[in-house]
Amino acid sequence: MTLRVVKVGTSLLRQRQAATTANAIARLSCDLAESMARGDRVVLVSSGAVGLGCQRLGMAQRPLSLPGLQAAASVGQGYLMSLYEKEFSRHSIAVAQVLLTRSDLADRVSYHNASATLNQLLEWGVLPVVNGNDTVSSDELKFGDNDTLSALVAAAVKADELILLTDVDSLYSADPRSDINATPIKDVHGHEEIGDLEEGAGGGGRWGTGGMATKLAAARIATHSGIKVHLGDGRTSEALQDILRGGRGGTVFHPHPQPLGDRKSWLAHALQPSGTLRIDRGASRALTTKGASLLLVGITDVDGQFETNQAVLLVDEHGEEVARGLSTMSSEKLSDLLSLQSTEQTCTGGSPVVVHRDAMVLTMTTTRQQAIDHTCD
Repeated sequence: MTLRVVKVGTSLLRQRQAATTANAIARLSCDLAESMARGDRVVLVSSGAVGLGCQRLGMAQRPLSLPGLQAAASVGQGYLMSLYEKEFSRHSIAVAQVLLTRSDLADRVSYHNASATLNQLLEWGVLPVVNGNDTVSSDELKFGDNDTLSALVAAAVKADELILLTDVDSLYSADPRSDINATPIKDVHGHEEIGDLEEGAGGGGRWGTGGMATKLAAARIATHSGIKVHLGDGRTSEALQDILRGGRGGTVFHPHPQPLGDRKSWLAHALQPSGTLRIDRGASRALTTKGASLLLVGITDVDGQFETNQAVLLVDEHGEEVARGLSTMSSEKLSDLLSLQSTEQTCTGGSPVVVHRDAMVLTMTTTRQQAIDHTCD
């Protein structure tokens, strides 16, 4: 039995000349129902609420304002779920609507609650249909067309695989629409390879505005959590059916051999840091080579405003991110202590812990880590 998260984007659901959104959902439901009949469990992350809302309202263009986008989503969300309910009921499968915001996943208690709810639905044989809560959250409309959301959901339910359906057959070395020498990339191993690909995936990079950057970001999150990621061609049923039957997508992102645990994955990817702590070379080495906690004595500066137990980035003297974690102190208290750091008042009893190792995850790249290890030899 395999647990998969399948993400389908707006471009695959919106109305086309050859097939309507209803046709696309009907085809998708057949493929997923067949997989579930074999005993597999599936969570579906679906975009499309804004597009369907515009369609229902007869709009020729997507709204540009945030209220317009949220209003369109509120119209389209009910229609989207009605289509899923209708098509999956043909296969005697119940569906459940699950709307999530980034804040739901950033809060540890809410994260656990969302995970527990999704797993309970799966135990009942229900298909969860997850979407960003676009009617109330401005962040969700910037969630990367739900790519990032799908990776976070995959980590929350401890999925075996994440399938990102898109309108291309694989990741390419360049934009195949404009470069005849572009070649498909079949396999991607490790964060270094993903990082190299991300550098060329922006608006002016190899893939232009094709949306590949958000899929690479999703792959980075999921593989770091031990999840295999398939980039699959969602324009035909055959590609998805092959993956669901144990095959592979056009591009496969292989999971990290030493994945993060649940708490570390949440710290690394679900939290949105509220500030930055700049640390000295000694602290950076202690964190990366000794697994130490961050002490006040290793901090050189504090940027941003945050409260106790909020997430912060830890960056080294070169501005490179080393780790992220939960601060035991507010930015105000930290700034006050730093200004007094050289006095006997703050040194009594040793330097206090600011980010404990159990509430921290290292995020430094392998190349940078090797450089530090070399300087420590």
